[in-house]
Amino acid sequence: MGPLPRKMKVNQKIKHYLTEVYGDTFASRHYGVLSDRIKRSQSLIKKTRKPHWDENDVVLITYADQFHSSSAKPLPTFNQFYHYRLKTIFSHVHLLPFYPWSSDDGFSVIDYHQVAKETGEWTDIAELGQASQLMFDFVCNHMSAKSEWFKNYLQQTPGFENFFVEMDPNTDLSAVTRPRALPLLTPFTLSDNSVRHLWTTFSDDQVDLNYSNPDVLLAMVDVLLNYLEQGADYVRLDAVGFMWKEPGTSCIHLEKTHTLIKLFRAITDEAAPGTAMITETNVPHKDNISYFGDGHDEAHMVYQFSLPPLVLHAIKRQDASALCQWAQSLALPSEKTTWFNFLASHDGIGLNPLRGLLPEEEILALVSELQQEGALVNWKNNPDGSRSPYEINVTYMDALSTRDSSNQERLARFTLAHAILLSFPGVPAIYIQSILGSRNDYDGVEKLGYNRAINRKKYDIDEIEAELSSTETLRYDVYRALSRLIKLRREHCAFHPDSGFDIGNITPSVMQITRTAENGEVIIALFNISEKCQTISDDAVTGFDLISEKEINTKELTLDPWQVMWIKK
Repeated sequence: MGPLPRKMKVNQKIKHYLTEVYGDTFASRHYGVLSDRIKRSQSLIKKTRKPHWDENDVVLITYADQFHSSSAKPLPTFNQFYHYRLKTIFSHVHLLPFYPWSSDDGFSVIDYHQVAKETGEWTDIAELGQASQLMFDFVCNHMSAKSEWFKNYLQQTPGFENFFVEMDPNTDLSAVTRPRALPLLTPFTLSDNSVRHLWTTFSDDQVDLNYSNPDVLLAMVDVLLNYLEQGADYVRLDAVGFMWKEPGTSCIHLEKTHTLIKLFRAITDEAAPGTAMITETNVPHKDNISYFGDGHDEAHMVYQFSLPPLVLHAIKRQDASALCQWAQSLALPSEKTTWFNFLASHDGIGLNPLRGLLPEEEILALVSELQQEGALVNWKNNPDGSRSPYEINVTYMDALSTRDSSNQERLARFTLAHAILLSFPGVPAIYIQSILGSRNDYDGVEKLGYNRAINRKKYDIDEIEAELSSTETLRYDVYRALSRLIKLRREHCAFHPDSGFDIGNITPSVMQITRTAENGEVIIALFNISEKCQTISDDAVTGFDLISEKEINTKELTLDPWQVMWIKK
């Protein structure tokens, strides 16, 4: 299917995409329900979204129950912490799934329309929205086996038949891409004692929704529109690449999956113009960027999944060549798209985005080295029966350093990595554990029984405040260093996501990024990605270093180990 004419009305696009996916099975009844639901949202949504992004946009990624207090629920506790510690640093807050859930720290949703009662209320979300722009998760591929929808399916309640993907277990599914080393199909017993095998891409508690059923689409559009009504400025489409299933194919990145995203985009544009749609597809780079579509019809942003492991690789090898070579190839399909950049998240550091960029033996060597330093690894099954590492589980702090590193070196490497993040074109996002300077949580892994818990620790608010207030702690130093970098970035239009970008190696260990704004402001960022002093000769690198607050006017410039300069011309 080729791109649609730019001037086609949004409601015409919606009809076109519906026909592409469903043909005649999307009946006039279905279209009437959809049309009425969109009109309802248009009448309810009063908030005007920011039409585009700029250098001021920096996202905090956090759980709604990140902080606990004896006097309040986690969401109001977070709101208080945000107002005191983070409001002047971040423009947006990405609240990871705050809905009632049964597993996977929120990504097995029981009820899409509610806030988990133990966490807070919708009024707490609205209060946060007064201080920050909001980003919600749209967990669109699957939902909890403990949900009412699934219980209705098991009870064979009329209207819920075919809500989930039934499959004959004898079907040849060997071509299906597997993100986990777990069974693809899970048997469930219905009320009439019949057994159905259902598609469970991620776990037996995360049952895939059947988008070939128009009623499933209507139910999920209702969820999406509810999030827009509740104030979401950004919407993250979680695990979106797996939405459509066709036995005999890989069942990832299928054409109808892309068409469904275009449909979500068109509906969002109709109901709440300015909302940014962000696709989360932890896959090789060439597949990831396919979710931009033609630059106008799919994602506004895609997660820049190759950036975290490439920055890690550069710092561990003290050589930025692979990072630079990849970054030089970055290209956006239109001015209506940009990158969603990050280093750490609630998940681990994905390895699939490295495949095709680094030799497999280099990826495996990096994994082995990190394991020796205490990182954990998650694996996936391959069609040939072998398995491969797909994710490193570790805090980004501990990934960058060794067990015997000093805190001074940890801070320097960590600050360097985040300066790279903040220098790249796109909207940067920083995980709460990073701004808090967190280390590996092995107790959490032992208690909860899964590797990702290593980077998902929740905190008593009084304890975290005490550590952030003590000048003797690593948390204090990290919070100060990252806060200062973020504020500097937000003050300079050269860091606008759309500003000119040029990257290269002066030496293998010294990387240069030049950002050029439309108004002529130029910032040259220099990075010494090594443990040794590096001296460079460059007549062009003169100006004021925003970080050290010193004038640079010498032909020879020496960078200390792990030093960063942001030189404003």
